[in-house]
Amino acid sequence: MVNRSVEPAIHEAVDLDIQLKPYIGFTLDNGVEVYTIDAGAEEVVMVEWVFYAGNWYEEKNIVAATVNHLLKNGTKTKPAFAINEHFEFYGAYLNRSCYNETATLTLHSLSKHLPHLLPVMAELLTESTMPENELAIYKQNQKQRLSVNLKKGDFVANRFIDEYLYGKNHPYGKYTSAADYDALAQEELLAYYHKYYTNGKAMLFVAGKLPADIQQQLNKAFGQLPLNASTLADIQYQPQPSAEKQYAITNDSNGVQASIRIARPFPNRHHPDFTKAQVLNNIFGGYFGSRLMSNIREDKGYTYGIHSYLQNHIHNSAWLISTEAGRDVSAATIAEIYKEMQVLCDELVDEDELRLVRNYMMGSILGDLDGPFQIIARWKNYILNGLTGDYFYKALHTIRTVSAEELQQLATKYFNKDDFYQLTVV
Repeated sequence: MVNRSVEPAIHEAVDLDIQLKPYIGFTLDNGVEVYTIDAGAEEVVMVEWVFYAGNWYEEKNIVAATVNHLLKNGTKTKPAFAINEHFEFYGAYLNRSCYNETATLTLHSLSKHLPHLLPVMAELLTESTMPENELAIYKQNQKQRLSVNLKKGDFVANRFIDEYLYGKNHPYGKYTSAADYDALAQEELLAYYHKYYTNGKAMLFVAGKLPADIQQQLNKAFGQLPLNASTLADIQYQPQPSAEKQYAITNDSNGVQASIRIARPFPNRHHPDFTKAQVLNNIFGGYFGSRLMSNIREDKGYTYGIHSYLQNHIHNSAWLISTEAGRDVSAATIAEIYKEMQVLCDELVDEDELRLVRNYMMGSILGDLDGPFQIIARWKNYILNGLTGDYFYKALHTIRTVSAEELQQLATKYFNKDDFYQLTVV
């Protein structure tokens, strides 16, 4: 029996032995790779298709996102209402998302209902029709949403900072207009769908309390689909960053708030500086106790929140600082951001602050591994970025051991004011 009169020992997160549960992988009859995590106490499961069908592969703007959205809006045998009603009848949730390189179709349901749901998922991948009426509704809704968002400074700032970093014709830097939606045609959507979904390259991620016959169920539903038969085109884009570095845009002449974005190009996860930079980023502006928060929110009161982060792109990345501040203090906010960069270049981080950040990062990783869905999400991130499980343990080692001197060297290397793009939108 536990002696509750004795206080339990307190262990810091940095000292814990954190393990990443390995996935179990297998291949369907058609060559589709499946990654599974069998864990959890509840009889729930997630089945996620990941297709190489993001806007990286589109020849015309917004086609990839539109096809992904219309996947479940009608097939040759079922209208959109019947599809939604089917999944709702079984208490399941079917979602889809489109990113830069990839697009997903994700099912959450009770494990026992998979035999009724997987065949309909397969139908969406081979029989979707992208109906004209659904496309018309999508266009109307998206244009209305865009019209509203364009009045928001933070939305405009996010669009332009990516353009400055990568170029307007790069998949990471381009953005949409009402004319792009008007130009969409059903036949080009169907062509993209057949090429990148029905006959595309895909992989499958499955997690939860899995049925004993999960491999047989997946193979029965998906093993005969015409996927992964052709080689994925090796499409390359070179960033074309803007020549100018500083921008000020007036989006609302009566606005009282300024959206501030400060960003610079940065290597992707394969670069040896990446994990060390994540530690430096957390000290700088990556969590609520960071220096940017302490200075600009807590001390100066210029903003409700300010954050810095490394973009999680596959090919190219960037280091970005984002905040909304009062219009009258926007210049002072920017000055304080650069001031905190310079302090990290000039002075060593003290051991107490570094240990606090180490514990924060290790605790965040523990939280990110709380459950099978979170574990498979981390594996998916590694697999899509061409990384292995060794990356996880090397990252833990770096977080535990990176020195103040190494962080100062990184700050000197990357916190050069002249390398940053600066944007203010009011």
